[in-house]
Amino acid sequence: MHRLSALLTLVLLIIGFSLASQSFFSVNNGLTVLLQTSVIGLLGIGLTMVIITGGIDLSVGSVLALSGVASAMVIKAGLPVIPGMTFGVIVGAACGAINGLVVTRLRIPPFVATLGMMLMARGLALQLTGAAPISRLGDAFGVLGNGALFRVVEMQPNGFPKVIFPGIPYPAILLLLVAIAVAYMLRRRQIGRHIYATGSNEEAARLSGVRVDHTKLYAYVMSGALAGLAGNVLMSRLVTAQPSEGVMYELDAIAAAVIGGASLSGGVGTVSGTLIGAFIIGILRNGLNMAGVSAFIQQIVIGAVVIGAVWIDQIRARQ
Repeated sequence: MHRLSALLTLVLLIIGFSLASQSFFSVNNGLTVLLQTSVIGLLGIGLTMVIITGGIDLSVGSVLALSGVASAMVIKAGLPVIPGMTFGVIVGAACGAINGLVVTRLRIPPFVATLGMMLMARGLALQLTGAAPISRLGDAFGVLGNGALFRVVEMQPNGFPKVIFPGIPYPAILLLLVAIAVAYMLRRRQIGRHIYATGSNEEAARLSGVRVDHTKLYAYVMSGALAGLAGNVLMSRLVTAQPSEGVMYELDAIAAAVIGGASLSGGVGTVSGTLIGAFIIGILRNGLNMAGVSAFIQQIVIGAVVIGAVWIDQIRARQ
């Protein structure tokens, strides 16, 4: 889809679900959509960089789980929360680096390379935890996923807290900061121009002096690091590290990028488009949930939306 048509689709979805349910436009539901979309948005931004280079990363859902488990394990062992979560992001970046090296050095197609990492990362997360969740991580671990800026809470006479203003969730703020930083990098920095050049015409980019392999490696490392960051956000929301989390998240992230205008042929894609795509998926899921539509039908609807977006992209490419 073009970014403008994706934005129009998003507006129509919001209007449609608002008319269908009065509670859709409530503050609490809006915050729920923000929280649900933040994880897919972070994964989608990382995947957008990889897709622009002409690659794909199927491992982000499993890397999310492995990174979250890694953070929880070192925090459980006594490391403070911020260094522990930083370790999780480093684990994600390391998985991305392995993906990039396999693609650039071994010349294995990205689909196969990242499919292998998807299986290995998931298996390692399950092996390290014995397929059991890691709990009792402390209140500080849940701040990133459940905290909010400018939240106002008032204690009532009965001793129970009353939320006056729910605030802006930290995951939404984090998503916005990451989106701004990556958009700036893609549009204003040399590495960003090299990412677009690599995806547009790899051989021409190489002849122009672009270090194509280094550029691809950078994109995969960033995708892995953002998957690690998304893992911290998700596990923090749950205040428990679940090694089985993140299943099928890679498909939602790819869908967000494609719906937002990224071309699977490479060379085309924007962070803003991916964010619009992520909100389309988040609002679709939320609105269909409120309408009582089963999760299986939701998968069918989102699958149809993705096919439609790719079809539009193919028509645009032919023209």
